[in-house]
Amino acid sequence: MIFFLIFFGTFLLMECVTWLTHKYVMHGSMWYFHADHHQPKYANVFERNDIFFVIFAIPSIVLFYYGVEGGLNYLFFIGLGIMFYGMCYFMIHDVLIHQRFKWFKHTNNKYLIGLRKAHKVHHKHLGKEHGECFGMLFVPFKYYKI
Repeated sequence: MIFFLIFFGTFLLMECVTWLTHKYVMHGSMWYFHADHHQPKYANVFERNDIFFVIFAIPSIVLFYYGVEGGLNYLFFIGLGIMFYGMCYFMIHDVLIHQRFKWFKHTNNKYLIGLRKAHKVHHKHLGKEHGECFGMLFVPFKYYKI
């Protein structure tokens, strides 16, 4: 039970980490890597912004490594929480919102529509200033209204 709570708590905490990283790092000192994500799309499959998937995967990989040393321990479940958050982020951000993969295009789900609306508001700003809606899985309730 404690390992599930560690996993779930890490998953929830990652939304806070993502919000802070998105607002203060991606729209701050690492804007160079994130800027192409806010520009009109061209034929490239990859963006410089994709480096953040690698950056966020590194702690998870390290935690898996040390979390299985001598038997499963809490570090493994922290890594698992980070990994599952990353998978959800990928499915919401790259598949549902930006349609980088055409796995599903249409939804009537109010939650998913709200996420899509909030992200569109975020992308109305092409520069790094004046951004809003930096979260990914939890956005203000006003976007859930249809």
